[in-house]
Amino acid sequence: MKFRACLASLLLAMLSAPQAPAATPDAAKTLNYVHHAWSTLTRRMDDCSAFGKGPGDTQLAVYLPQQLPMPGALPRIAAACHVEVHRLPQAIRQLGDFDPATLPLQGLLYLPHPYVVPGGFFNEMYGWDSYFIELGLLADHHEALARDMVDNALFEVQHYGGVLNANRSYYLSRSQPPFLGAMMAALLDAPASFRDDADKRTWLAQAYPLAVRNHDLWMRPEHRAGDTGLARYFDYGHGPVLEAHDASYYQGVIRWLLAHRADDPGYLLKASQHPDAAEAARLKTASCDVAASKACAEAWVDGYRLTADYYLGDRAMRESGFDVNFHFGPFAGATHHYAPVDLNSLLYRYEHDLHDFAAALGKAADATRWAQAAAARKAAMDRYLWQPAQGMYMDYDFVAGKPSRDPYLSTFYPLWAGAASTAQAQAVRGKLALFEQRGGLAMSTHVTGAQWDAPYGWAPTNWLAIAGLDAYGFHDDAHRLAGKFMATVDRSLAADGTIREKYNMTLGNADVKVSAGYTANVIGFGWTNGVYLKLRQLLDGSTGKSASQPTTTP
Repeated sequence: MKFRACLASLLLAMLSAPQAPAATPDAAKTLNYVHHAWSTLTRRMDDCSAFGKGPGDTQLAVYLPQQLPMPGALPRIAAACHVEVHRLPQAIRQLGDFDPATLPLQGLLYLPHPYVVPGGFFNEMYGWDSYFIELGLLADHHEALARDMVDNALFEVQHYGGVLNANRSYYLSRSQPPFLGAMMAALLDAPASFRDDADKRTWLAQAYPLAVRNHDLWMRPEHRAGDTGLARYFDYGHGPVLEAHDASYYQGVIRWLLAHRADDPGYLLKASQHPDAAEAARLKTASCDVAASKACAEAWVDGYRLTADYYLGDRAMRESGFDVNFHFGPFAGATHHYAPVDLNSLLYRYEHDLHDFAAALGKAADATRWAQAAAARKAAMDRYLWQPAQGMYMDYDFVAGKPSRDPYLSTFYPLWAGAASTAQAQAVRGKLALFEQRGGLAMSTHVTGAQWDAPYGWAPTNWLAIAGLDAYGFHDDAHRLAGKFMATVDRSLAADGTIREKYNMTLGNADVKVSAGYTANVIGFGWTNGVYLKLRQLLDGSTGKSASQPTTTP
């Protein structure tokens, strides 16, 4: 009887323990899709694959940095691809040095190495997408291409002033969430990325000062969140974004605000459809330049335009990568008013990475400085972003002087970054029920019609939350959530043979109907492919060390 009781207990324990799902037929199809997708999504400027038009481009053009020698084969390749080759009119040290609106036409920015694009109409290398793509490339043993991606990001810092939203000329005014340090750390952690230790150390010595320069971008006055000691998102341009080839998006914003007047934070501005010279001069400051921008001139509905402050928020939203959401006000028009949890968590991790790089290079003073910077940021995060009563990190409106009351999935970012205490991590873990659905983790608790709100979920934010939970020892939660998100991807691919940009977390499939902002659910898809492989590694127990504890010593 005792033997039977012990056997029953053992069987019960085995059944109740979290198990990594086996590679089902659907999962096998997904893995096969991912393995073959990298070549489809790879672009290079030594053939015609990279030279598609971007949104707002009127003709094919590629821009070289002002001081870069002409790559030998580029003129011949450009001629074969019917692409115009131009030089930027000046050297760019930092974002904001050059106004891309002054270019006679917009086009692709030159990158020296091959890169993986997200998919669909996204035919360029994107800032934060590239981190998750790199993780997938490394997991799939494409180390050379992963190194090319990181080297391209460093090239952008050196020649274009920072890691860009993407390598298009109209993105010269903004970056994207800062993952460069994490990209470097992931590469350094993959031995096959380098010939030997000498190659690794030489590469790091060349990359480190560029990583510092890119970090400096986020310390500039324009990126400061008031006097909080924290950072905000900010774009150095004005008015409608240059990639908006018409005013339809902004007209939609105005119509929504007119239909929801009680929810207008002050974005609407009474103005003429065809202003005279005096009113046009006032609108340059109050709204945008109707004479210089067709999108600005046409961004008018029923007697109203949008304020200059709204346009600043709209641009900051696009730097955040969360385009479009209603978490930072309607259509995220107040993004630049917030010290966000995600950005400051990323910068905390970035500063730790820089500490590790400096220590590996024997730069003791630098290492101390970065450790102090990270400690100061954590203290500011604890003061302004951590809300003990809610048991969550909440974005802080430094203009109004109060935290957001709207829970957002970015509350898990500090766990990925290693910025949370054990007690804070435990409290945040206790809020999983706010976001967890059949298909994984939704972005928010409110359905707004915007793609970066409920019920939608995305590979990068699911990975950061899952990796953060796993790093703090919540392995059961991490495994459960990994299984849910992977099953969503599997179901979607089994239904239509594709992997998508985003998913419906409530339904656990790719049924996405966005009514506010971008309606497409793009096929590809780079960061979903990469995260799927990382989740498989996590469930297989082969992730290695914690994602929050990079090892960078050559």
